[in-house]
Amino acid sequence: MTKTLRSRSHGHFQGTWILLLSLFLVPLAYASGGGNADHFANLFLWIAVLLIMAKISSLVEKIGQPAVLGELVLGVILGNLALVGIGVFDPIKADGIILFLAELGVVVLLFQIGLESHIEEMKKVGVRAFMVAIVGVVVPFGLGYVAGMWLMPGMDTNSYLFLGATLTATSVGITGRVFRDLNKLQTREAQIVLGAAVIDDVMGLIILAVVSAIVTTGVVSTGDISLITTKAILFLVGALFLGQLLAPYIGQFFSRIHTGVGMKFTIAISFCLIFAYLAHFVGLAPIVGAFAAGLMLKPVYFSRFDEPQIQVPIERAIEKADEHTKCEVKRVLDKHTEHHIDRLIEPLGHFLVPLFFVVTGMQVNLETLFDPKILGIALVITAVAFIGKLVAGIVAGPVNKYIVGWGMAPRGEVGLIFAMIGKQLGVISEELFSVVIIMVILTTLLTPPILNYLLRREDKRANQKA
Repeated sequence: MTKTLRSRSHGHFQGTWILLLSLFLVPLAYASGGGNADHFANLFLWIAVLLIMAKISSLVEKIGQPAVLGELVLGVILGNLALVGIGVFDPIKADGIILFLAELGVVVLLFQIGLESHIEEMKKVGVRAFMVAIVGVVVPFGLGYVAGMWLMPGMDTNSYLFLGATLTATSVGITGRVFRDLNKLQTREAQIVLGAAVIDDVMGLIILAVVSAIVTTGVVSTGDISLITTKAILFLVGALFLGQLLAPYIGQFFSRIHTGVGMKFTIAISFCLIFAYLAHFVGLAPIVGAFAAGLMLKPVYFSRFDEPQIQVPIERAIEKADEHTKCEVKRVLDKHTEHHIDRLIEPLGHFLVPLFFVVTGMQVNLETLFDPKILGIALVITAVAFIGKLVAGIVAGPVNKYIVGWGMAPRGEVGLIFAMIGKQLGVISEELFSVVIIMVILTTLLTPPILNYLLRREDKRANQKA
């Protein structure tokens, strides 16, 4: 009884605190709408508001859902408050600085995922990842083309091609965040999904380039396709090979200048940003470069730098301990040292990554849900989008095929980019654009809780067997 009363009291206090915080922040946000001279100061407030509200949205973890779902839903709510007459958050939806920070956030996230992944492990699932990527591109493309012709007859062939191309996309940022939140990045399913998502991005780029060329020139040459493919493959192979070859020498050079944590952080984040740029330079998404940078950086490259500050006093404290205790503490310290780069990047991720998911949610326009005809078509296209990726899970081998299939399902910002390019080229009508937006919304919002459920169920099965 006492425990129940305490729980209710705590819940009441928490709800009241959130309400008061909201009442405090919204008037401040209104007050910040000054002239251009106040723009940077206003952004400080907006960023604080978004970060605090993103943390509040992590309450979804109390009901067993990943934090990324709360951030996405929060973004959808904030971005659509204008529908009920509250337009206070509209200015930041298109603010260049906010959008830049959000883009930087997903780059940092993929860098973190790369740091926590291992090339050796990804090599083991390389063939499976390639098969998943092939099926995960070909099947959604074909299904999207056919479904478009069936549901929306009379459009130009190029429109159906673009719809199919949009369904090939995979937002690895969303899936990677779910795996990371649940400490599942080292599982075979996660490695297959991450590997397949990178290959998927390359293939999606090729398809997008081909379809765009057909739209703009009416034809596309084999040479153009070969050039795009060659650049993408050379970048991925070259980045991993040259990066691993040069990284030790780069670390050795900078360690002669300074061996502190600041230098270690600078080298790591610079690797991330440089490879993000190089990926964009060859026509790939920057997140692919960031992921590759994380994969290539190994702890041994930083062996000449200072150890984590906490390590020395702990080692002194256990000098007189028994051998068993020393071994156990050393094992823990070695693990901490091995992941020191991850820990250095983590605070930057806490700052930028939530901004990406909130801002992504804010780009969703719920007005598209108000047309019953468009909504009906969009629901069918969404089902097709899910089926296309779930089929890819079938070729994943002796792993949980549902986890792999659902892991490839969210379209997120990648789907939005494809749709925007089609709209700019004039081949995607407002009606078709709305259909694509609804598909992106549903695949983005439904995947995290479903993937979360599948991963937790897999854990229960493993525990029962043990």
